Amino acid sequence: MNPVINSGKPDTKVASTLTPKVRQAMDRIDEGLSRGRIPAEVFGNPDIYQAELRRIFGRAWVFMAHESEIEANGDYVVRKIGEDSFVVTRDEHGQIHVLFDACRHRGVQICRADSGNSSHFRCPYHGWTYSSDGSLVGAPLWKNALSGMKKENSGLAKAAQVESFHGLIFATLDPTAPPLRTYLGGMAWYLDLVFGLDKDGVEVLGAPQRFVVDANWKSGADNFSGDDYHLGTLHKSVWSIGAFPVPFSENMMGYHIQASPGHSLSFSMAEYADEPGPNFFGFPESIAEHFDSVNISPEQLEVARRSRVFVGNVFPNFSILALPMTEDGANHAPTGILTIRTWQPKGPGQIEIWNWFVGYKNMTPEQKERTYHAALGTFSLGGSFEMDDTEPWLTVTRTGGSVAGELLGFELNYEMGMPGIGMATPVSDWPGPGKVYWTRYEEGVQRNLYQFYADMMRSEPGEWPEFEF
Repeated sequence: MNPVINSGKPDTKVASTLTPKVRQAMDRIDEGLSRGRIPAEVFGNPDIYQAELRRIFGRAWVFMAHESEIEANGDYVVRKIGEDSFVVTRDEHGQIHVLFDACRHRGVQICRADSGNSSHFRCPYHGWTYSSDGSLVGAPLWKNALSGMKKENSGLAKAAQVESFHGLIFATLDPTAPPLRTYLGGMAWYLDLVFGLDKDGVEVLGAPQRFVVDANWKSGADNFSGDDYHLGTLHKSVWSIGAFPVPFSENMMGYHIQASPGHSLSFSMAEYADEPGPNFFGFPESIAEHFDSVNISPEQLEVARRSRVFVGNVFPNFSILALPMTEDGANHAPTGILTIRTWQPKGPGQIEIWNWFVGYKNMTPEQKERTYHAALGTFSLGGSFEMDDTEPWLTVTRTGGSVAGELLGFELNYEMGMPGIGMATPVSDWPGPGKVYWTRYEEGVQRNLYQFYADMMRSEPGEWPEFEF
């Protein structure tokens, strides 16, 4: 178990007591990781899932939206923390709020559209009306029904903390949570690298795709932490149709990085600066001309220059992917795409995948359209990669919730990259933070995810795992 820090601000509302069975499962993770093992039940046990809603999603910083989705005053989108809906708004003064989607009068849902623009939200039950910052502004027949009640005490409930990072809006329900950059630890260096690469930043290209898969949320987080081993089997057909320009064996050359506890990533990249191959995740040179070190360091810029693929996960369920792709190799050369996504829990055996396509602001309209279509044909509900990935996760979840798995104490193997296993070796001269390994035949990135997960599940209100190694 990693050491914990005490915020000094205990809040007993944040987490309920773990049942003995759930605590035993977390202890099995802690003990098993030294052998490269985790219990399969974490992918399907309903008691574990209920504890996750409170101890993970009720505490961690969770991605909500990108600022470009709510550019104008009055814009809003409806998003989730765990299974609960929140309205992300930009008020009349341009400030961003994350509001619990429940009327203070009877708890009725106040927002009935996924997105839009409105100066107010009106509850359909009794008509209580709120401004875009969550303040109660009035209700029908106020004088007769409610005169004398203080409106200030009846505004919409808000997330405990909200912060924006390169336009990425995160929120937490826990007032004791550390600042977002502290929570990200070394992962902030890599998010700076991707989202600060263009001096004008990024914007979303259209509304997010949403689709439901009968899988546990941790399968997505596990995969995007750096599961590159599956590329040569599950995605073998992608190479045969020319969707990706780098051969599989060469693509596996790169780095696995445990950026900070819980947060992991993988780079496919040239080992040396003068090696041939896609640079800057495959974005064209005309776009790369806008990439500079105004917002990032020269070291970060050089890492981006050498990179073919970036894939990473911010704990718990926010994932990023940048790489060259094409939906039609016969007519279009691969181009850089950038997607961000969340694995929204809908029960121990179901997730709703939210998938945004993102472009750098300095891209031309034609370049944005090309990267959008390349992403749509590969990493979307009907994309060639997406359909491959989600299929195995269905049976991972079934195994995790199976009677046989429980009775056999079934464990999953995460040994790759441990001392004496495989070809991955530690790297000491990497310019960024974290524990770094060359090559991508390595599973320490996932072990990092599950160690932090177990530490979060077992830490008490007001206590937090360390955020740096």
